[in-house]
Amino acid sequence: MYLTQGLHRVVQQRPAGIGTVCAGRVRTHAESADRVARLAAAFRGLGLRDGDRAAILSVNSDRFHESAAATLRAGGVVVPVNYRWSVAEIADSLAEVDARILVADDAFAGLAEEIRAGHGRLAHVVHSGDGPTPEGLHAFEELVAGHEPIEDARRGGDQLAGVFYTGGTTGRSKGVMLSHDNLLTSAMGWLATDGFEPGGVLLYASPMFHLAAFTTWVFSGVLGWTQVMTATYDPLTVATAVQEYEVTDLTLVTTMIQMIVDHPRIGEYDLSSVRRVMYGASPMSDALIARAMTALPNARFIQGYGMTELAPAATILRPADHEDSARRKSVGRAAPHCEVRIVDAADAELPRGKVGEIVVRGGNLMLGYWNRSDETAEALRNGWMHTGDVGWMDDEGYLFLTDRLKDLIISGGENVYSVEVENCLAAHPGVATCAVIGVPDDTWGERVHAVVVPVDGAAVSLEDLRAFCARRIAAYKAPRSLDVVDTLPLSAAGKVLKRELRRPYWERQERAIH
Repeated sequence: MYLTQGLHRVVQQRPAGIGTVCAGRVRTHAESADRVARLAAAFRGLGLRDGDRAAILSVNSDRFHESAAATLRAGGVVVPVNYRWSVAEIADSLAEVDARILVADDAFAGLAEEIRAGHGRLAHVVHSGDGPTPEGLHAFEELVAGHEPIEDARRGGDQLAGVFYTGGTTGRSKGVMLSHDNLLTSAMGWLATDGFEPGGVLLYASPMFHLAAFTTWVFSGVLGWTQVMTATYDPLTVATAVQEYEVTDLTLVTTMIQMIVDHPRIGEYDLSSVRRVMYGASPMSDALIARAMTALPNARFIQGYGMTELAPAATILRPADHEDSARRKSVGRAAPHCEVRIVDAADAELPRGKVGEIVVRGGNLMLGYWNRSDETAEALRNGWMHTGDVGWMDDEGYLFLTDRLKDLIISGGENVYSVEVENCLAAHPGVATCAVIGVPDDTWGERVHAVVVPVDGAAVSLEDLRAFCARRIAAYKAPRSLDVVDTLPLSAAGKVLKRELRRPYWERQERAIH
């Protein structure tokens, strides 16, 4: 199979059906597919060859969809860019994969020269916005209008389809290589869990560069759904789109669900068309589930647990499981396309109820990390993806998360590696030493919390540290709270005991992942 296969099928079966809706533009499946074929021709004309990488730096839009599909149709490899990264982070990632084409919308086209300064081999930047095209960039609509459609390259199977970056930067951020089979296997496994049928209307509320949203792009293509794009997340924008376009399916992180259902004006909108809410990043509390079911009375809820390296789904908590208070505390059971185990340090499977590392095996396992063979071998040792997450499994195979082996913080659905933030803070002239942890937060799930030992005589404040970080790393990675201390707790080996720093924040929580 190959990722563009669904486009051919839906044009054959429902050419006049609505394909995409964005910013007042409504296009049929036939129109959308024709534009994809023309843009693919343009990309080939710009030098894209089989296996070459084309990056997309854009908020959600129909042109994001067309760019991704056109890259694949032209035989290329898609590299969605986290637009919340700093320019330096963006340029580093594009240089690593040697992307020669970058598609950038109005919000980011102005960064083209800065990105080129960090990635000198970037040959072409395509402006995909609605405003005037900056000098030196290619106009998206002119490329579409100026080329005749080309045939689909139909690369597929175990060939590389996309490189998706994990959260982090130097020494942390890794390009995960996923094949057509990886992405389709995970998407089809997800589709096997509920009554997914043709005719759905999917709203992208979370960023399409995230693999969770990209996976819904994959399976909506398989089913030939209508795709509605909102540029950025806002509860009332989502509610308006749901009401106007009779959206049936939403993909959100838990924080987004909370913002929607708790908005004081949500009762003004008709959300009865929503049949399914797919969510991840963190579980929902019983209280939030109750409020969500009230606000979205016709919706079924499905939770997914996984990671980029798993394309991304590993376990799924089905709608019926949400009716059981005990099962709701889990992240579900192994998805139909993979196996999940709990193992000890020697990779031996542990008895049910025993806590250990979560490992996964199946056709959704990544091809590897881009240019990181040693880290790939370590992660995929013995044929299993070692997630770095810790949990236990009950007698019916439900997986319960308890902790993380890695110092990973998930804040508002974004991955933040503590070492990266620590390296940034350590460069501040007033910081002698520091540690960064995730602590529970009602809005963000977890927030980035810094514990700082200041230089003698120096005064540090949260506002000062956040401003310092803003010039060096993405804003969402900067600390949202701060403790100033005299010393950090250390082990006999001199390592910071982060569990001691976390304890006062997590000791009254049901789980060590919020």
